[in-house]
Amino acid sequence: MMEEEELEFVEELEAVLQLTPDVQLAIEQVFPSQDPLDRADFNAVEYINALFPTEQSLANIDEVVNKIRLKIRRLDDNIRTVVRGQTNVGQDGRQALEEAQKAIQQLFGKIKDIKDKAEKSEQMVKEITRDIKQLDHAKRHLTTSITTLNHLHMLAGGVDSLEAMTRRRQYGEVANLLQGVMNVLEHFHKYMGIPQIRQLSERVKAAQTELGQQILADFEEAFPSQGTKRPGGPSNVLRDACLVANILDPRIKQDIIKKFIKQHLSEYLVLFQENQDVAWLDKIDRRYAWIKRQLVDYEEKYGRMFPREWYMTERIAVEFCHVTRTELAKIMRTRAKEIEVKLLLFAIQRTTNFEGFLAKRFSGCTLTDGTLPKKPKAPDNPFHGIVSKCFEPHLYVYIESQDKNLGELIDRFVADFKAQGPPKPNTDEGGAVLPSCADLFVYYKKCMVQCSQLSTGEPMIALTTIFQKYLREYAWKILSGNLPKTTSSSGGLTISSLLKEKEGSEVAKFTLEELCLICSILSTAEYCLATTQQLEEKLKEKVDVSLIERINLTGEMDTFSTVISSSIQLLVQDLDAACDPALTAMSKMQWQNVEHVGDQSPYVTSVILHIKQNVPIIRDNLASTRKYFTQFCIKFANSFIPKFITHLFKCKPISMVGAEQLLLDTHSLKMVLLDLPSIGSQVVRKAPASYTKIVVKGMTRAEMILKVVMAPHEPSVVFVDNYIKLLTDCNTETFQKILDMKGLKRSEQSCMLELFRQRLPTPPSGPEGSSSLSLLAPTPEQESSRIRKLEKLIKKRL
Repeated sequence: MMEEEELEFVEELEAVLQLTPDVQLAIEQVFPSQDPLDRADFNAVEYINALFPTEQSLANIDEVVNKIRLKIRRLDDNIRTVVRGQTNVGQDGRQALEEAQKAIQQLFGKIKDIKDKAEKSEQMVKEITRDIKQLDHAKRHLTTSITTLNHLHMLAGGVDSLEAMTRRRQYGEVANLLQGVMNVLEHFHKYMGIPQIRQLSERVKAAQTELGQQILADFEEAFPSQGTKRPGGPSNVLRDACLVANILDPRIKQDIIKKFIKQHLSEYLVLFQENQDVAWLDKIDRRYAWIKRQLVDYEEKYGRMFPREWYMTERIAVEFCHVTRTELAKIMRTRAKEIEVKLLLFAIQRTTNFEGFLAKRFSGCTLTDGTLPKKPKAPDNPFHGIVSKCFEPHLYVYIESQDKNLGELIDRFVADFKAQGPPKPNTDEGGAVLPSCADLFVYYKKCMVQCSQLSTGEPMIALTTIFQKYLREYAWKILSGNLPKTTSSSGGLTISSLLKEKEGSEVAKFTLEELCLICSILSTAEYCLATTQQLEEKLKEKVDVSLIERINLTGEMDTFSTVISSSIQLLVQDLDAACDPALTAMSKMQWQNVEHVGDQSPYVTSVILHIKQNVPIIRDNLASTRKYFTQFCIKFANSFIPKFITHLFKCKPISMVGAEQLLLDTHSLKMVLLDLPSIGSQVVRKAPASYTKIVVKGMTRAEMILKVVMAPHEPSVVFVDNYIKLLTDCNTETFQKILDMKGLKRSEQSCMLELFRQRLPTPPSGPEGSSSLSLLAPTPEQESSRIRKLEKLIKKRL
């Protein structure tokens, strides 16, 4: 019973001591312990097993029990001490709380006393300082009054003095006094309601107005508008008057500057009147020489009279430019028919030189937005176009002249080409570019630079149109017009002629010089194409931004591309035509009578001979344009291989031995075509992948045709399946040609065609079926032996 009660007590105690995880974590942080008995998840069984892991360890059980009992007694003592210590805690706490409340009440009372005393002290301070504040305000107001009275005295005295000095024209003293009076007057803006202050302000304004009128009258007297006689030197009175004008209304300063410059340039308008001989363009230098002398004269006589910040020298030069532009525009409109291109260019050149002189001499700070046309293309010269703008409406004379000059240049190119003949063959550095091409673009560049200096507006667009016109004419008259013409009359070759043909005999329709000429024209067209593109970019850089979209030389570049294509086509046609007699001879041979397989046939030798004659010449002359040589090779392969297959179908009937000979010939041609880009060259280069792919695909088809022809037609099903697997061609006409090559009778062909149509619904599909190049269908033992024999012969040839 006792044990049961103890167990129940332990369970109840565990239930009471079950703490939340947060509380347990807090206890572990405050009282860290490594003792297993202090763990929240204590397990008695695991603890006992840890104490007695083996049976031998039970020998120490008494010692372990004694230690545990000792620990229990210590815990009981600690608990007893803590419980006894907490007996009087509640009473002590209530007593401490009551004492704290009493202390707070006492503190609150003391704070209230201090606050009352502070308010009384503040009231006393206010009463003490009230008089001091009144004294401070009185002092501030008195100081302000004294200062204002002093300013008023200064203003009144200054106005009196200003009026007196104005009457005596003491401008030097007036300049200093007027600025001071105006500064003092600013302090009285808030007192303008006072009549006396308003009266003084009106007197100051009246004095300013009188000063302005008086100074203008003095300048009018010193520099009268009528007459050209000028005083010998500057006046000190006028120099001081300029200092006063700086302070007065800016319009006074502008009037002084305007009248002085007008009087200074009055002589110019008389000397260079429209009816004077020196006013015309051929004597335009005299205008600029006159202003240069006047600027020097001004610096010597009047340089110190005007303030430096007025930039009078530059203003005189700028006004001269405006007047000159107006006068030149007027006289050129009147005498427009007398303007020649040389005279116009002379005047423009002298004018731009003068504008450059101004840019070196002056900064352009007096130029305003409305005085000059915007010239974004010449940012380093602010005076660019200040005079030369007047020539722009007459630049059509220049454009017409360039049109005429370019027309004569093209005619000279045509005449020189006829006189000198085609360029000499070039086998070292590629096809020679016609020298006339470089001359044309050098002239274009010269015209473009010259015109851009004259104008970056509509004249540049007009010049671009002229460029386009003669680029097309050059392409037509010099390039396309000199391409050799193909002739339709070409003698065919026979078997006997092929047998008698010797190595090195001329078969190509074009001579060596003609081939070199075609290559030279092709190289020239490529140079023109690239240079025209650069020309378009340069024109867009020179022209105004708003006109860039109107610069387009795409049509001219397409024209040169057409010349390139035509040149390549001529080269292909020439070599293709040279090979035609050989292919014709191939199709006329009696292939059913061939008794044994020998060396390559004569027609193959002829084709290879023509290739070796033409291709090295073309390659060497197109060395600088390698990509177009590659295009030539590709186009020739695309032309020759289909033609070869067409003639192959004409070889009928063919015996087994004849088919073997044709297969050998086809393989020889395939190897030659694969080597065509580097044939006859000491430097062997790998043929371009695009070209190799075309040759392999086309010639493999020719080989498959011959393999089908070599295959026995019995059994028929095997033959038809073999055809479909090798050629992957569902065309009945092609199958009919194969049957004709085998020499089958019409009755046999009908059965074969019917079977072919029946086998068509399930043709081989997928990449494996389409790319199969091997004979997959079973053949008789004799056929296999023949094919192996043929393959050995081909390998021996290689």
